[in-house]
Parts: sequence; C-alpha cells; structure tokens
Amino acid sequence: MEAKTLVLALFLLLLLSQSSAFPSRKSRVHKPCKRLVFYFHDVIYNGRNSKNATAAIVGAPAWGNRTILANQNHFGDLVVFDDPITLDNNLHSAPVGRAQGIYVYDKKEIFTAWLGFSFVFNSTEHKGSINFAGADPLMNKTRDVSVIGGTGDFFMARGIATLMTDAFEGEVYFRLRVDIRLYECW
Repeated sequence: MEAKTLVLALFLLLLLSQSSAFPSRKSRVHKPCKRLVFYFHDVIYNGRNSKNATAAIVGAPAWGNRTILANQNHFGDLVVFDDPITLDNNLHSAPVGRAQGIYVYDKKEIFTAWLGFSFVFNSTEHKGSINFAGADPLMNKTRDVSVIGGTGDFFMARGIATLMTDAFEGEVYFRLRVDIRLYECW
C-alpha cells in the first residue's frame, strides 16, 4: 500500500507541476521602445592637429606621454573627448549633438577600454542627453555598453548601445556607429 501511495503522490506532483498553478519560467522577449542610430567622430590630439582635435590624452603612465598614445595597447592612457555626433558617417555632416566623456585604456594584454560618456543633443529633433558606461573590448566587431540614464527627451532612459568601429585612421581618427536600443522610455 505504501508503494501505491508514493506513486499516487508523485503522479499528483507531476500533474500539478504542469498546471497553471505553477507557471513555468519562460524567458521574456524584450522589445525596445525606441531605437536610434548615430555616429561619433573622434579626432585625438597628436601634437600637430590642435585646430581639429576633439579628444586629448589627459593622463598617461610613466612610460607614456600626453601627446601620443602609450605602447602596450595604450594601457594607462586617459582620454577626454568632446566629439561631434552625426546622423550619417560623414564627419562634415551637420552635428546633432556632442559625445562628451572619457575613455581609459585599461588592459596591457589586449586592446580594450572603459567608457563613460553622454550624448548631449542640440538639434530640433532631440533635446537632452543619453548617458553610457561600460567596457569596450575594441577588437570585437560589435560591443555593447549600458545606457544608464538620460535627461530631457531621454529622461531616465535605460537600454543597450551597440558600438561598431566604422572607420579609423591610425591613432588619430576613429568613427563609431552607435545603435541605441532603449527599453525604458518616458
């Protein structure tokens, strides 16, 4: 009789676990409430281009200097930038805002950086800012950084920005394509 009771109890447990009383954990599919694509253009100061430079090395390791990026994957360099943001990949297109912030080359072994920056908009289409932070493993084709807030049209925005290096010219110029997907929109 004990075996029948045990089998009946297991059968009821199995039946209950499949019922709606115990919902299964299904992964939610998140869809963005807003999607935006911008390009930002970084022209780093190299000692000869002060008129065009939009970024400068403000901190360097002992073996480096603040005019050219350090050896060893630029490890230890801290760069401040104020780059134009455009709707297309042309540096000479009308800017819709500025990318303002810092990046720190943070590993000796591989070419990577940590980013903290804002897109500050000044166009008729967008007002306010979007704030970003995260690791940028530069050797990957695409990289995701977190959207951690915003102001104005982007008040308290949350989401992901996928970065892709769209072009680069040595260690003086690079252009990033930034595909922003916001999951919290107000």
